[in-house]
Amino acid sequence: MDLLTVSDLNTLIETEAEWCVSILMPTVRAGAEVQQNPIRFKNLLRSAEEQLGKLGKRTPDIDKLLQPAVALLDDPDFWRGVGEGLAVYVAPEQMVTFRLPLSFEEQVSVKPRFHVKPLLPLLSGDGQFYVLALSQKNVRLLQGSRDSVSEVNLEGVPESLAEALGADQPERQLQFRAVGSGAPGGGSQGPIYHGHGMGDEDLKQDILRYFHKVDRGLRDLIADKQIPLVLAGVDYLLPIYHEANTYQHLLDAGITGNPDTLSAKELHAKAWKLVKPVFAKAQGEQAAQYEKLAGRDDPRASNKLSDIVLAAHRGRVATLFVEWGARAWGRFNPRDDTVHVHPEMQPGDQDLLDLAVTYTFSNSGQVYVVEKGTVPGGTSMAAIFRY
Repeated sequence: MDLLTVSDLNTLIETEAEWCVSILMPTVRAGAEVQQNPIRFKNLLRSAEEQLGKLGKRTPDIDKLLQPAVALLDDPDFWRGVGEGLAVYVAPEQMVTFRLPLSFEEQVSVKPRFHVKPLLPLLSGDGQFYVLALSQKNVRLLQGSRDSVSEVNLEGVPESLAEALGADQPERQLQFRAVGSGAPGGGSQGPIYHGHGMGDEDLKQDILRYFHKVDRGLRDLIADKQIPLVLAGVDYLLPIYHEANTYQHLLDAGITGNPDTLSAKELHAKAWKLVKPVFAKAQGEQAAQYEKLAGRDDPRASNKLSDIVLAAHRGRVATLFVEWGARAWGRFNPRDDTVHVHPEMQPGDQDLLDLAVTYTFSNSGQVYVVEKGTVPGGTSMAAIFRY
């Protein structure tokens, strides 16, 4: 499983070439049907070849362009890491792949720009979240949505306390247990730390150092994300991690108990109960704010596409609502701040809705990708400007 970042999205949407190939498909993660994943991908590659041929590309040029994608068919490690959906983007001298916790409809796009709209729910603030499961022996990061969850490959993150501190103090053997009302001796003393030649405060500091290393490792993975992070761990570890944490969207509430005994699906179910009201509350408040501003003709509320694209480019969009599946073709020239909206796609056009979303993400705005008919104001896009 891979992580999609705002930087990744920016790179994709800023790529422009004679022909950019976008291949998206659902994938199967387990069972006998996993063998169908490369077969389906091969069929989509054949569709891309046909489309490129109809556009006048010569066979040797088509083979050269698609060769990196064709090579994936013989890479078993690649197919072992799939999530719910696969997105492959190919342009001259460039290929980017994402194995993601979001299922896609099969589609092949061959245009001067990549088709990135199907990726938007993974970066929006209305349904994506992380679960960080912490114990002395394991660290797991899960990426979930309302209906799916996948484990993220951790690179640069220590996966146990021993890995994080072993090189510094290999002679220490640490043990921790919590004493509560149901423990021998009664009372509610909280955590008890045991170690050889160490005081309780020393042990707590070692846990804190461990969590600082976990936090630093996560920065490279989720630093530019704006989606909730839920902690899962025994109760006395959670406040220590909060002390080490630098991620701005960590929830105060967490999942208590030993996460090593819970499957990804069980952690997902518990986390969804915590994040669902957060999503609903935030989106409802922003929709009400838009209606309030629009009702008094405040210029900070707009559903005019050209104004929203320009404001998003300038970093003025605080909140953006966009209809799932909608498109708006046109061109934006950042050199002179001109926006041209076309009723139908013309050569060299790009999806201006995609562009507005990308600029909003890049400038730390909040994006809600919503169902048709639920954008405030009744159009396909609406925005609240910062000023």
